[in-house]
Amino acid sequence: MGMDALALAGMAFFAGLVDAVVGGGGLIQIPALFTLLPEATPASLFGTNKFSSIFGTASAAWRYARRIEMPWRVALPAAAAALPCSYVGAMAVSLLSRELLRPLILLLLVVVALYTFLRPDFGSVDQERRQGRREMWLAAGCGALLGFYDGFFGPGAGSFMIFVFVRFFGVDFLRASSAAKVVNMATNFAALLYFAGHGQVLWRFAIVMALCNVAGAQCGSHLALRHGNAFVRRIFLGLATALIAKFGYDTLG
Repeated sequence: MGMDALALAGMAFFAGLVDAVVGGGGLIQIPALFTLLPEATPASLFGTNKFSSIFGTASAAWRYARRIEMPWRVALPAAAAALPCSYVGAMAVSLLSRELLRPLILLLLVVVALYTFLRPDFGSVDQERRQGRREMWLAAGCGALLGFYDGFFGPGAGSFMIFVFVRFFGVDFLRASSAAKVVNMATNFAALLYFAGHGQVLWRFAIVMALCNVAGAQCGSHLALRHGNAFVRRIFLGLATALIAKFGYDTLG
């Protein structure tokens, strides 16, 4: 195994660990892929990232589902709507400019981080809100928007999903993280269908990264389950801050 593959394997493990707790694995894997494989096309790097990520996300979702009560009544409609919209988002990569989204995403990240920081009790306790038909339609709408974003752009999608589940459906951070994994599985799968169908996956790197992503996801979900909501909230705020710094640099720099 070459040095590039070893470095990508290490990044995939770390990405899986972070992603299992609060999402945002793409923030680690995508820059690593672009740095270490500069000759590859952007589409093939995004496809490789999706292949690696889907296995880590699925393993984390399975572990969460075995240990805590999943909010299926909102997670499943969100995932069902996210799947086709993520495919459309992946198709739109070649048609639209991602740069147009950067200022809007930066603003949304600042709002999410400030809202979470200024409300110490936010997501600390499960509110047990009724999850009726209205909530299911709302979950589907949120899933559609976030699905398109994840297929088209990606970074921060998992964190936005967690915020949506806490803010609009009253679940705590740990259950929100578990529900976000279900939605993220759908978005990764849909985007991967597009990339793999167009031959845009670097398989010799993708398979090794997938194995390491699964190992990292198992470590991350173990830490989240062991340390609970306060731990997930701290990591969520840390990732949001990192995303704000990255998007701020890319947008203003």
